[in-house]
Formats: sequence, C-alpha cells, structure tokens
Amino acid sequence: MIKEFFKREPNQPPMTPPAPERKASATGSVLAAVQGAGRSVWGPRDATSLIRNGFSGNPVGFRSVKLIAEAAAALPLVVQDAERRYDAHPLSDRLARPNGAQGRAELLEMLYGQILLSGNGYLEGAGGGLGVMPLELHVLRSDRMRVVPGGDGWPAAYEYSVGGRKHRFDMTGDVPPICHIRSFSPLDDHYGFSPLQAAANAVDVHNSASRWSKALLDNAARPSGAIVFTGPEGQGTMSNDQYERLVDEMAANYQGARNAGRPMLLEGGLDWRPMGFSPSDMEFQKTKEAAAREIALAFGVPPMLLGIPGDATYANYQEANRAFYRLTVLPLATRVSAAIADWLARFTGEAVWLQPDLDKIPALSAEREAQWRRVREADFLTRNEKRGLLGLPPVVEGTGEGA
Repeated sequence: MIKEFFKREPNQPPMTPPAPERKASATGSVLAAVQGAGRSVWGPRDATSLIRNGFSGNPVGFRSVKLIAEAAAALPLVVQDAERRYDAHPLSDRLARPNGAQGRAELLEMLYGQILLSGNGYLEGAGGGLGVMPLELHVLRSDRMRVVPGGDGWPAAYEYSVGGRKHRFDMTGDVPPICHIRSFSPLDDHYGFSPLQAAANAVDVHNSASRWSKALLDNAARPSGAIVFTGPEGQGTMSNDQYERLVDEMAANYQGARNAGRPMLLEGGLDWRPMGFSPSDMEFQKTKEAAAREIALAFGVPPMLLGIPGDATYANYQEANRAFYRLTVLPLATRVSAAIADWLARFTGEAVWLQPDLDKIPALSAEREAQWRRVREADFLTRNEKRGLLGLPPVVEGTGEGA
C-alpha cells in the first residue's frame, strides 16, 4: 500500500487509505507492531548465554533455581471450589500423571525452572478439547517459543521452533492449547522478566572472581613477580630471540599447578623479584561473596540457606527457611497453580481452583499451629467465618459437611 501510494501518477486522484480495523484495545495495534518486529527479548543478553552463565556455569544461580523449583514442586496441592474441597478430582489426577514420561513433581519443577530462568513458562495441553480435559501436559522450552500477537494485541498464536522446524499453536479456538505463565515485566507486553536477568551483573562479577581464583591457582597460588635482566654492560635490553626463549621456558616449565614450588633456574643477568598481593587482590574474595548475596537476593533465597558467609539477617536457619517459603516459594506456587487451574477449567467449564495446602508444609507448621489456635479461641466468629480465615470452604449449618 505504501509503495502504491508513492508510485501513483501526478494527475491521479489521491488514494484514500483503508478504514482502520477495529481493535479490542486502543493500544492493541501499537503492541502488535512493536512485538512483531522480531527483536531480541533479552536485548544484548540472549537467553542461551544468560542461562549458560547464570545457571549452568554459576553454583549460586544453579542452587537458587533448584532450591525454589524443588520446594515449589513438592508442595501439596488441593482442588477446591466455593462449596467444598475435593479428595479426588480429574484435575488433580491429570497433574498426578501429566504424561507418560513425567510425574507431577518433575513437570512442575521444569515449569518453575523455566519461569525462574526466562521469566516465561509454557504448558501445552495435548489431546484435549471443549468439554474434554487434555490427555497429556507438557512443559515447552521458553527459548524456543515465540509469541505471535494478533490484531488486538493479545497473542493469536505461539510458534515453537526446533532446528529450523516450526509448529504453530493457534490461540483463537474455543480452548487455548498453551498456558503461558509469565513474570511481571515493565518493558515487555508479551514476555516476562526473570530473576536471572536482574542478577546478570552480579553473575558476571561472581564468574569473573572465580576465573581470577582459578588463574591464581594455575600460577601456584603465589603472587606474580618480575624477571629483571641486566646485561654485561649494565644495560637491561634483551634481544628478540632471548625474550621469546625466556617466555617459552616460563610457560612450559614454571606455570600451572603441576609446577607449584618448582625452583627457578636463571641464567646470568636474570634476577627474580616477587611482588606481594595488592589490596585489590585481597578484596576479590569479599567481592565474590557480595556478588553471591546479590544473586541470592534477586531470586529471593536467604543467603544463609546457600551457605554464603557474612549474612546475619535471620536469627537462625529455621527462621530463614520459614521466610523463604513465605516470601518466595508460596507466592510463586500459588500464582502458577491458580493459572493452571484457570486454564484447565476452560476445557471442562468447571469453576475450581488449585492451591497449596498450607497445613501440610513442614516449614510453616509452627506458624499454622499458632493461627489455628487463634482462630479456635475467637468465640466472636461463626464456624464458617473461622473456616474462611483458614482457607476452607463453608459448611451447611446443621449437617457439619460441605454442601
């Protein structure tokens, strides 16, 4: 249309642009145009490099993700509606055996891990339809998924790419085949912002400090020094051949951990002068520990649980573990389980929700016991008001059972 507009003849009447398409949102067309440009979600830090450096190549990032994902995946979940809590339900049965290769814990751990590493989690429902719950559930890799925005700005499809082959999931049908769970991102309309992105600078510092320590060990864990050459006439200039020979001998015979403590044999005119550690060298370990605390802070893991020294925020390990569950694990598990329940409810049309069972979490046992005692001793509350405070559905008065 733009080319035709500029190619029209001078005497030809001006072209009338087509009427704009109606959108569900005034900003929908803008969002579609921006997201359709194919720009990198991570900017200068692509997903593969970020995961390789912050998870595969960093012990603090690896342990933080594993600690959160395993704890959230192990939480007991209950299916409940406005009237009762179900002992058995098709939703819980599907999660118990989501596919032929995974159980509930493996599926959820993979889903939580994708959300923590990329800010996005994609759950595929295979074999389902309107009125029929999916036969299998699969977690798809976030780095292979691309959102295809529609004319109204909402995702119209998802494209999954593997080795040059693409599969398109249409989201305009009666039930969506993909459940996209994303973390909050203030600068992106379709992709989430992960804790690993926020910790990227700290990861770089931590990895650089580890490489510095490795280089120091390769140099026999001794400070560097200088070889001073004094010629026969008091001049300190070496020929090119002498210099290259000296460098080759130093690299071959005196560098590396296997040469630690090996005496140095110097010819006439050469003198070894060791150098002590500078203050900046001595601060490397503290810098590394500070970077480790920043990584743990980004993921919401108390440094005490990771064995990082120098952190006295919590009085004891039990208090740190309770804060970890209350501030990190539970919010993530509650949000993800609610999104899964809402997505699966579109297949069956049943209004149920999925949530963690707080009374079966050992880390919160003391806290829940105190809450039960306070509610039990509140004589001014009715029975159903007490149950509501504990997250339980009401009961029909006179029967003692859920409706």
